[in-house]
Amino acid sequence: MTEDSLPDHPFTWRHAKRSRISRARLRAALRERRVVRLLLGVYIRADVELTVEVRARAASLVISPHAVVCDRTAAWIWGVECHEFRERDGLPPLETYVLRGHNPPERAEISGGSRDLMPCDWVDLHGVKVTTPLRTALDLGCKLRRREALAAMDSLMRAHVFTHADLRGVLPRYFRRRGVIQLRELVPLVDGRAESPGESWTRLEIIDHGLLAPEPQWWVVIEGVPTYRLDLAYPHARIAVEYDGEEFHSSEEAKERDQARRRWLRENGWTVIVVDKRSFTDEALTAWLGELSAHLRAARQVRPRPFARTAR
Repeated sequence: MTEDSLPDHPFTWRHAKRSRISRARLRAALRERRVVRLLLGVYIRADVELTVEVRARAASLVISPHAVVCDRTAAWIWGVECHEFRERDGLPPLETYVLRGHNPPERAEISGGSRDLMPCDWVDLHGVKVTTPLRTALDLGCKLRRREALAAMDSLMRAHVFTHADLRGVLPRYFRRRGVIQLRELVPLVDGRAESPGESWTRLEIIDHGLLAPEPQWWVVIEGVPTYRLDLAYPHARIAVEYDGEEFHSSEEAKERDQARRRWLRENGWTVIVVDKRSFTDEALTAWLGELSAHLRAARQVRPRPFARTAR
């Protein structure tokens, strides 16, 4: 079975059978990674780009027309991955809520219940109702753990460009909802400039420890040319906090590039603090946050130097 004989859109076993694709051939294509599972019982050719449209079409094959896709599944459709790494090895349940007056589906692969939603809370994407990016961000701000919640809200704001005013406008509707206290604390902190969950986690730890919030994605300009972009920065104190994620910082080429950039920064008066996924234990947090706090205190005691070569 070649890729050409497979649909270029999401399909179920029933659709495959209609196309005269046997279970054995489908299993073989899965083993050979020519086909991947998008959702439980939903497949896609491996070379098809996973756009919002493709994800929505996949969900429409297994979700009731009376249900609204919410929470982490909605974020996934909007292009933001919120599932934990251990969940990605399998297929996490679809998170949907039916509108009042309809019974939730009794299927193991679908979690949820009923939820009061207004028509402005969802959009229809290719036959499936999905909570808007704004509504999805607020729901996850209540539901996820604090660190993961801010990362999801940052990512949704970055990808779909809603504002703090938008968030505050809907917030009163969450009165007395479980998790609303956390949500109220997170809304002012959401920043669409964050480019990875690790950057969001790092920024939140800094703020939660009572330190000045850093500027995300600060450009260092050399001779009029934006040259180095810092994950988090205190330009007035010449302090950079960098998060090294495995995806973009694990190759030898990336490590050499990071070393060269950080060497230049240190030689030109910057303090560079590097964190990674191992930096969030109690012991590690005490170490690098203590270092950051000491450098910020030292910067307050010294008259700021001009930094004409640095700009956002």
